[in-house]
Amino acid sequence: MRNDATDKTLVFSIPDNRDETVKDILTTVYAALREKGYNPINQMVGYILSEDPTYITTHNNARSLIRRIDRDDLLEILLKNYLNI
Repeated sequence: MRNDATDKTLVFSIPDNRDETVKDILTTVYAALREKGYNPINQMVGYILSEDPTYITTHNNARSLIRRIDRDDLLEILLKNYLNI
């Protein structure tokens, strides 16, 4: 007969820090756009809608950083945060 404690499956999970990583990248990109004199929100919306990286400046590596974020993941995170889910 088996011990009930050994019959249970343990769950191991690694904390998902994806949201924080995305936030850090967006904050950096926002700052870079602002430093260059652009309207950061307009530029980032243009990028999100078109996925055209030329909406984002290369200043402070912002263009390269924002391309690390999957657009579907970004939209999911933005909606969750907007709806406070």
